[in-house]
Amino acid sequence: MLIPQSVSYASSLAKLSPVTGLFSASIPGIVYALLGTSRQLNVAPEAALSLLVGQAVDEILHADPHSIPANPNAVSLAVATVITFQVGLITFLLGIFRLGFLDVVLSRALLRGFVTAVAIVIMVEQLIPMFGLTELEHTLNPQSTLDKFIFIVDNLFSHTHRITAIISFSALFALVLLRSFKGAFKRYWWIYRVPEVLVVVIISTMLSAEFRWDEDGVDVLGSVPINTDGHFVNFPLRRTTLRFLRRTTSTAVLISVVGFLDSIVAAKQNATRFGYSISPNRELVALGAGNIVASFVPGTLPAYGSITRSKVNGDVGGRTQMASLICSALVLLAIFFLLPWLYFLPKCVLGSIICLVVFSLLAEAPHDVKFYWRMRAWIDLLLMSLTFFFTLFWDVEVGIMVSLVISLLLVVHRSSRTRMTILGRIPGTDKWRSISEDAEAGEEVPGVLIVRIRENLDFANTAQLKERLRRLELYGHDKHHPSEEPHRQYANVLVFHMADVDSIDASAVQIFRELVETYKGRGVGLYITHLKGGPRESFELAGLADLLGERAFCRDVSSAMTLIEQSNVRERPL
Repeated sequence: MLIPQSVSYASSLAKLSPVTGLFSASIPGIVYALLGTSRQLNVAPEAALSLLVGQAVDEILHADPHSIPANPNAVSLAVATVITFQVGLITFLLGIFRLGFLDVVLSRALLRGFVTAVAIVIMVEQLIPMFGLTELEHTLNPQSTLDKFIFIVDNLFSHTHRITAIISFSALFALVLLRSFKGAFKRYWWIYRVPEVLVVVIISTMLSAEFRWDEDGVDVLGSVPINTDGHFVNFPLRRTTLRFLRRTTSTAVLISVVGFLDSIVAAKQNATRFGYSISPNRELVALGAGNIVASFVPGTLPAYGSITRSKVNGDVGGRTQMASLICSALVLLAIFFLLPWLYFLPKCVLGSIICLVVFSLLAEAPHDVKFYWRMRAWIDLLLMSLTFFFTLFWDVEVGIMVSLVISLLLVVHRSSRTRMTILGRIPGTDKWRSISEDAEAGEEVPGVLIVRIRENLDFANTAQLKERLRRLELYGHDKHHPSEEPHRQYANVLVFHMADVDSIDASAVQIFRELVETYKGRGVGLYITHLKGGPRESFELAGLADLLGERAFCRDVSSAMTLIEQSNVRERPL
């Protein structure tokens, strides 16, 4: 499965020598197996990431329409090398600085929108060689996905190479048929484990050699030199690569983010399935180290974990990292002994193989759309659609950036809203519950507002604390418009229930002190209950304990209410 896929991604998507795909499927996998925590993760080139590399290569080759590089192959190798090195370095540093939590940044809806759009972009890219329109594409040079789709429609009947098209779609039909056949006979392992991709590659290569399709105008893989630029190993940062460093950094960052997200999803799925745990930070270090080492072989593509291949690895018996080591070693041997046998492999068959991968990527989209529709998750559907259309009709990089920006805005928006609720007493008990969650709970003392803060306080969620408290004070939990008249009176006494606050940073303490000073200036009584040791120490260091007085700190809400009632009795006129 891995060898034909890697050759396809390198030659059809990244526009590089097929051997670079095989090096990418072997070296990073070996390094990852030694350092990574997932036992089934298969590390190799991915379709979407190879497409990003191909677009970067294409953009640099055609940066100046009036001049063509003297050696386009050397430029392509240099661009791929410097991207892979940067990808490895960025991923490695993210792991060293323990930023493995970044997998929570992109929601599944955004990721699904991006992956679905990329699948369509890849399919349009592959339809061109499958119809035999590659030479005409080089002449007309359509840029965007929409331009390429229009190009295919315009030239489909007039310029299609008939033999190429028949071979392409016959291969695709055979791949789909074999995969469906395998799915129907999962009970029989010897049928389920038949590598349909390898079968189609072998048969098409044999038929091509027998009938000499290359003489009929069908593009074949041909002779592939193993040493990509004259040397097996080269330091990735040298004069020929450094000149492309700044122009490829944005692509490297995007590949790092998307590659890690895909890898961590695959790793977590297998960890759950086989009952072990993984470390996201170690995953980052292992993936980064694998790509850094691979970048010493010129032209090597960025390699990350694949959900599909990792699942297959588990299905066929992979239980330790030894499976990845053996797989990578076999791919490395294939570079030296298998490539000459693929001389007559039609390039259009590689496009058919990628289309099969595209079908897998598209297969999950309808399920997710139905799920979000059933859950009435309109925001998720909107975000999925936005990411999809930006990626498809604008640019893959723009699609990723939009996804990241929207995700970060959502995270910031949700984390900036302190979770608070108004507490009321359950009649006849000393139990206090949220009045929005328990219909029996009621506020029994007029002018006393008991607020439970349900999370740790930091600079992000305390910035709006003053406004959130004002709204709770005047409107409670009711939905309201800012122009509406208040539903409640201002509180005379405010009780903070802080049992859920385990930590509070310096900025939050500063804002809380300003809040206390504001309420004290209004003559509002303040009490704090269930305060833990860490936050209590922060309050004392900030002078809040002196400002409020020891009496304001109570063990629980009932103790605070007793003090409030005593104060009311003393203040009541005789």
